[in-house]
Amino acid sequence: MSDTAVAIPAVSTDIAPRVPWYVWCTTAAVTLDMIGFHWDISWHRSIGRDTFWTPAHMAIHLCAVLACVACATLIGRTTFSTEAVLRNRSVTVLGFRGPLGAFIVAWGGVAMLTSAPFDNWWHNAYGLDVKVFSIPHLLLASGMIAIAFGTLILTWAEMNRAVGRNRIKLERIFIYLSGLLLGAATTPGNALLVFASEDSFVVLMHSAIFYRILVMEVPLVLAGVYRVLSGVNDARQQRRWITTSIAAVYTAVWLAFEWTLPLFPAQPKLGPIYRHVGHFVPVDFPLLIIVPAIALDLLWPRLVRHSDWTQAVIGGTVFLVLIVAAQWPFAIFLVSPLAQNWIFGSNELSPFLAPDTFTVRHRFLPWEASHQAFYVGMAIALISAIVTTRVGLAWGNWMRELRR
Repeated sequence: MSDTAVAIPAVSTDIAPRVPWYVWCTTAAVTLDMIGFHWDISWHRSIGRDTFWTPAHMAIHLCAVLACVACATLIGRTTFSTEAVLRNRSVTVLGFRGPLGAFIVAWGGVAMLTSAPFDNWWHNAYGLDVKVFSIPHLLLASGMIAIAFGTLILTWAEMNRAVGRNRIKLERIFIYLSGLLLGAATTPGNALLVFASEDSFVVLMHSAIFYRILVMEVPLVLAGVYRVLSGVNDARQQRRWITTSIAAVYTAVWLAFEWTLPLFPAQPKLGPIYRHVGHFVPVDFPLLIIVPAIALDLLWPRLVRHSDWTQAVIGGTVFLVLIVAAQWPFAIFLVSPLAQNWIFGSNELSPFLAPDTFTVRHRFLPWEASHQAFYVGMAIALISAIVTTRVGLAWGNWMRELRR
């Protein structure tokens, strides 16, 4: 614990501001991770899992290789270096020394590389596309989250030691990474909703299960990153539009995939095939997370002097109320003919979806059996939103003290 508590004096970098090479490498790895994952989802929706060596899989594996090589180099250099500066900025793990974030990223890369041959064996043994929540897929998802989370820690530790223009550059990278992490945080929930609701989570947007899954992770990321960057214990250090910027990055990245993937040809290689689709089927339209994000940016500066639990109760409640207020009516639009165009993509349907599914018929799936079950589910969603917001604030408090 003492390793993370020692403050390292900041050194001015105004003369020759430079972002460390390992921050660029791990940021590139996270970017490759998101590209490969979105591409892989579209590949499964459009073509099916035909081989281990698909370009989407190679992008994901390249992310793991880049992350491992960069962090192994950094850890090796720190471990065997005699420079006091490097050793003072490191922690010790199993006799090796390096920044905490580097160890987390390296573990994530190893987990992803381990999952690759394991997943290939799993598919050969149990079928091409049996279930999304297989052991290799969970290991892969854990590695992906670890690389994104570790890169955030690595970048923040550098920010705590930087000033001037270099800190501004690192802060922008941090916000970009946070937007990608927000997309990754919605990924497990989206995957569950996708496979539970016949390919599209849009059909569950009038059910409590959708919001219960959504608040399990998104408020944690928004609250945590806001606490890290805002300096909420000192009103004079307030920065504005932090959560809005994160949500904007998530929305822009999601839209980029939705609008560009259909431009590339693809043919299904698995059956049954219910309709002809000659291009990649993209992910769904991004969630309207930017609506509660704007509200939280306006709200949290007014709660500076309140306890973290008070902030969590108010912030979590506001998030849930506003995401429901925004997403519920927008879902009606998404299942209407007005959204069946290249902008909103409701007409982009997987060739493997049967005609009688709720997604193809553009109808909402009644997940809860009764009104009582719906209200109980929403009550659970409210409690979850408060708890995950509080966890996010605690994570942010821990990150703000990080120097190594």
